[in-house]
Amino acid sequence: MTDTAEWWQVRAYLQKHRHELSASAAARYPAADRAEGTTLLTTPSWLPAAPLPLDAVQLSQLTPVTAAPGGGTSGRTALDGAGPGRAGPGRATPDAAAWDAAVAAVLPGRADGSHYRRYSAAVAGLAAPAIFEDRRTYRLASAELAGTNPAGPRGSLAFERGTFFQGYDVGAAVAHEHAAAVLGVLDREDLRALVGDPRDLARRPANLAISTLTLRADGAAATFPLHWRDPAKVGHAGGLYQVVPVGIFQAADDGPASQAQDFDLWRGMMREFAEELLGTPEDYGPAGTAVDYRAWPFARQLTGARDDGAVRPWVLGLGVDPLTLATDLLTAVVIDAPVFDELFGAMVSSNAEGRIRPGLAFTAETVGRLTTREPMQAAGAALLRLAWRHRAILLPG
Repeated sequence: MTDTAEWWQVRAYLQKHRHELSASAAARYPAADRAEGTTLLTTPSWLPAAPLPLDAVQLSQLTPVTAAPGGGTSGRTALDGAGPGRAGPGRATPDAAAWDAAVAAVLPGRADGSHYRRYSAAVAGLAAPAIFEDRRTYRLASAELAGTNPAGPRGSLAFERGTFFQGYDVGAAVAHEHAAAVLGVLDREDLRALVGDPRDLARRPANLAISTLTLRADGAAATFPLHWRDPAKVGHAGGLYQVVPVGIFQAADDGPASQAQDFDLWRGMMREFAEELLGTPEDYGPAGTAVDYRAWPFARQLTGARDDGAVRPWVLGLGVDPLTLATDLLTAVVIDAPVFDELFGAMVSSNAEGRIRPGLAFTAETVGRLTTREPMQAAGAALLRLAWRHRAILLPG
């Protein structure tokens, strides 16, 4: 256990130096494991040879695991957020006791002499950002994006049921530990060693974020918006630039109706487009009531444009942030200029997570600058470079 002042010192350093810490964390892994020369960790089976149409990626849901928001489960398992493993037959997960002992080194004590057991509890008690809640998620269990069949390239993603804090409690603790090691507060990184290969989805809870590069296409030329994530508003990647929109793959709410119908990448992406680019509130109706996507004008218009070919969603890959272990599906949505202007003419300049920079030119100069000289989140940097490499497919002109 660390004292509160030291915890704050390390956390402040982590918040201020996330970009540099991501680079130093990436240096612990082979360069061959990184996507497009960025710090994002990936593997050949996660990188299709060419962009996949979104509907070429098949989703499956494994036998659901009951896990209530807030970390409650029936019995003491790694599913309660205290450790990186996943319950289930055949899972090679770290020892829970070893994790508890190691994580204690990065958690502060309370004034009453007790100590926090989870990183999310410490953040909630001492440094909660504006958006910080334990929502249910679809937790990534396995991924294959470089497969083929007689019909052409295909991808598959398999999920279990999870919650946001289950993934956060592992990734945020590992990131804090790395910052403490860089500062000399700790002399080794036991949590990172327990996690092992960050790409091994069987060894830790992995919430999937869908990161989308939004390209306004005018022939072969394009522009895109960029997001600066305000550290006062978000619990992850504060102070970094990122593509927009980005959101955790989860239902609109925790009700069973939403959980069933929102197991769909496109529906999650549409909600993020509305929330991050148009400032739409996340409250889509009475609690427990599923979103009516056919009646929602924005979703109906965006999906109709997709059906007409004026909106083209693609999957470019999958990767893991070396610092926080955040796992991102890398997507690009190409929108013809007239449709983009109609849908996003009222784009906001700021939202609940930060500020929006609109209209950046999708050029070699811009991509090079953002991915080498700006504090860009690992997933965003890899996505920009992949999109530039595949620009002839994304923007045939």
